[in-house]
Amino acid sequence: MLNTQKIDKPSVCPLDCPDACSLTATVENGKLIKVKGSKANPFTDGVVCGKVAKYYPDFVHGKHRIMTPLRRTGEKGSGEFEAISWDDALELCYQGIQKGIEKYGSESVMPLNYSGPHGQLAGGSMDRRFFYRLGATQLDRPPLCAGVRSLAYTSLFGSTVAMPQEQAEYSDLIILWGTNTTTSFLHLMKSIKKARKRGAKVIVIDPKRTKVAKIADLYLQIQPATDAFFALAMAAELDSLGAINHSALKDKVDGLDTYLQHAKAYQKEKIPEICGIEAEQVTQFIDLIQNSKRMSMLVGVGLERSENGGSAVRSAMALSVLLGQFGQLGQGQMGYYSIAYPKTTDKLQRSDLLQKPTRKFNIVDAADHILDRQKAVPVKTVFIYNHNPVCVHPDQNKMIRALSHKDVFVIGCEINMTDSMKYADVILPASSHFEIDDVYAAYGHNYLQRAEAVIDLVGEALPNTEIFRRLAARFGFNDAAFKDSDADLMEQALDLTEATCKENRVKDISPQQAVSLVDKNYIWLSDLLADQDKKVTLYSEALQKDFDYGLPEYKSVESDYPFRLITAAAFERSNSSFGGSITSLQDVDIHTEDAKALGIKNGQKVLLRNNKGEVILIAKVSNDVPQGVVFSAKGAWCESSPNGQSINALLDNTRKTDIGNGAAFYNSFVEIIA
Repeated sequence: MLNTQKIDKPSVCPLDCPDACSLTATVENGKLIKVKGSKANPFTDGVVCGKVAKYYPDFVHGKHRIMTPLRRTGEKGSGEFEAISWDDALELCYQGIQKGIEKYGSESVMPLNYSGPHGQLAGGSMDRRFFYRLGATQLDRPPLCAGVRSLAYTSLFGSTVAMPQEQAEYSDLIILWGTNTTTSFLHLMKSIKKARKRGAKVIVIDPKRTKVAKIADLYLQIQPATDAFFALAMAAELDSLGAINHSALKDKVDGLDTYLQHAKAYQKEKIPEICGIEAEQVTQFIDLIQNSKRMSMLVGVGLERSENGGSAVRSAMALSVLLGQFGQLGQGQMGYYSIAYPKTTDKLQRSDLLQKPTRKFNIVDAADHILDRQKAVPVKTVFIYNHNPVCVHPDQNKMIRALSHKDVFVIGCEINMTDSMKYADVILPASSHFEIDDVYAAYGHNYLQRAEAVIDLVGEALPNTEIFRRLAARFGFNDAAFKDSDADLMEQALDLTEATCKENRVKDISPQQAVSLVDKNYIWLSDLLADQDKKVTLYSEALQKDFDYGLPEYKSVESDYPFRLITAAAFERSNSSFGGSITSLQDVDIHTEDAKALGIKNGQKVLLRNNKGEVILIAKVSNDVPQGVVFSAKGAWCESSPNGQSINALLDNTRKTDIGNGAAFYNSFVEIIA
């Protein structure tokens, strides 16, 4: 008789989300049957988002799960494969890679990966060692998402950790700018609720009327890509009102006078015309921030997703400093915590294995590089793992053309049969995080967590680490670096000897706990300003040199299409993860007046199109977006639209942000056909 006892085991959510929740996984007969939050992490405190609770069992054991190595038998994109052995799969990978190397060299190989799992081992360890040792083309990954925001933050505040989110409960004013907080920073809501009970006010600035916007004391429905104009105009206005204490900031801020003189070019009176914010609301905003004593702010990734992205983030964050909102609990910027973790990336990824310098491609331009067959060293092999580029990258159809090219050998390594895997020549089945041991940092809080496998490997799936060990062996790489076990890698990922926690080794962290690496009473900027040689930098010489943006600026963008398209996180997905569990048509938000002019009714099918592609969606008519703007959540799989294209088919990958060369997702425009 089978043992039907249900067992609860601790785990951690690895999704590309700020919160890295601690989980309880319920296992029965060796299968994952239920996932819920646990209280091991005091920050996430037993609360998880709906998608994690609903879709993980299907993600691990459902119809899309890849159980064995596969070889393509039909045309690329057909989804026709046959099962093969691991030995045959590794040999196919070796022969395919070697064919390109023999003719063009090792740079003909390009990894195409991003942030599927956020475990330190699965996310980037043995895989990086393999590609360094191979001498493959390198990939600049941050430009795809969040890299611009990180660059903007560090340009202002260096390597200082952001204000712990828990401190928001002590704030009397909380500004949520370009962040869908209930979806992407869910656990901050607990602190916001506590703060509101104490009388705190909440300001939400976002083109999309999100759930949190509906409870805000002031909601500013700003036109996309105009945030820099608004923030700079506010800086100039606050200075004219005498709200900026120049003498108090003199020894703490570099470039203050230059910044404020520059801001004078942005006039408050033009905000209604350019930003779509009414003059009365502008006055309310000024009154609220002038009268606050403890202001905190979360600037989301949404701000970086236009050509003015870096300027938007920098100018928004600068308001905290200009108002002297630092030095006390509940004052400061939230959302930047990566520096809190004592990562030893060089030990983990071993860049020293690279025997000579190799070229590096911006990940946003990956499809262009693949399609450029005139290169002296063309891309001959694409290795996709921890990523679903067909659904995540801008210009979906360009990516499909690239992966479909007859001269490009595509290797896929995945858990599920995603849209991208359908273009692979050979697929290697990867394990889910429930099947492996790993250690997890977060980018939305400062708690370090370790997790152990809760179920055995499913089918013939293997951990990423073992897959790349086997590939290294097939290529004859005998370096000691490829002999390291997962336990070795875990210790090489972080150095806890000088951390604030009592644990000295990663293995000492219990799966039943989360280790805090920053005191929740840490005062934002205290470490930076304690050094007499360091200041907050409003004018960045580095950004001036690299991008000609020493100061933030606003520039308008014109288009032949009438509607600007914005895409943001979906409640039902984490980027494209769980997209295979949701096959229904997706919504598109259209303003009431725009719908009326086009004869569109709520709930009817509409076609969005431009010169990149076209997508069929369900109209959601309301005032949740400004006029001239449409919104549809990102990450849906291609099967969600009858014509096999998702919203990313309409996005332009040639537009880049002002700093960081990031993807300007929101600088995409469409027309609507009823």
